Amino acid sequence: MAIHDLENAFQQKIDNEIKIEPKDWMPDAYRKTNTRQISQHAHSEIVGMLPEGNWITRAPSLKRKAILIAKVQDEAGHGLYLYSAAETLGSSREQMIDELHSGKAKYSSIFNYPTLTWADMGAIGWLVDGAAILNQVMLCRTSYGPYARANVRICKEESFHQRQGFESLLVLSKGTKEQKEMCQDAINRWWWPSLMMFGPKDSESTNSDQSIKWKIKRKTNDELRRQFVNMIAEQVKLLGMTLPDPDLKYNNQTGQYDFGEINWDEFWNVVKGNGPCNEQRLQARRKAHEEGAWVREAAVAYAEKKQSRQPNEKTDAA
Repeated sequence: MAIHDLENAFQQKIDNEIKIEPKDWMPDAYRKTNTRQISQHAHSEIVGMLPEGNWITRAPSLKRKAILIAKVQDEAGHGLYLYSAAETLGSSREQMIDELHSGKAKYSSIFNYPTLTWADMGAIGWLVDGAAILNQVMLCRTSYGPYARANVRICKEESFHQRQGFESLLVLSKGTKEQKEMCQDAINRWWWPSLMMFGPKDSESTNSDQSIKWKIKRKTNDELRRQFVNMIAEQVKLLGMTLPDPDLKYNNQTGQYDFGEINWDEFWNVVKGNGPCNEQRLQARRKAHEEGAWVREAAVAYAEKKQSRQPNEKTDAA
């Protein structure tokens, strides 16, 4: 079949909402785009464990400690689902992890900001996971089957993380003067980075149009960002807190919230590796990978040993 016919048949499957599976023919650019997006999503889950893991030993109660441990464990699982999905496109896990450690591969810019107080755990759950959910709910219907299926479970767990984060902030918002101030401070610091999670504005998003056509994405960056603002602008009222945007205002004509301009210089600076914690995060991941080498080696040795015994076991049983 000619390449033109293959491309037409491929696009027709997508237009008819038929999932693309690993053994199906696909354009090289589709494979490359999905590999980049899924691996970056996986990297974000793994690196995202670091700012929260930093607070496990300092959680204010056993309940909060257990919740945070469970959340970090969920994120590790999300990373594994996503690496497995990316592997179906032909990239090895070792290659993807090497690209992360070398700085070649990107992950969500949000995780390059420090967590300064306990309230940050609530703000990350409410704002960061809230932004992630809007992206991931859309990705449950992405055109690549393994990625879509991985996101179904991820979304269920992330929605729980968001509720946990909001509940944590709600407790602080009803507490002492110091707790209320800590709650507001965390919201102030995490609001703008959360808006940056949706990526560059549509006019500067080079891959957006093609991703929409291939239904890798269902909505543009700006559409998702506005949906997020509309949601959070209402929820923050329940906390009795405010968002740090003097231009935030409900527009009666559009039925949506208008909001201020993001600091795009800061966004691109962090994306390029110059954020507050970029190098710290990569150093932590490299160190963990190196110190965990013996575990990987032991697991491989055990698997090989077990496999070598299986023929003998079958013979003995006979």
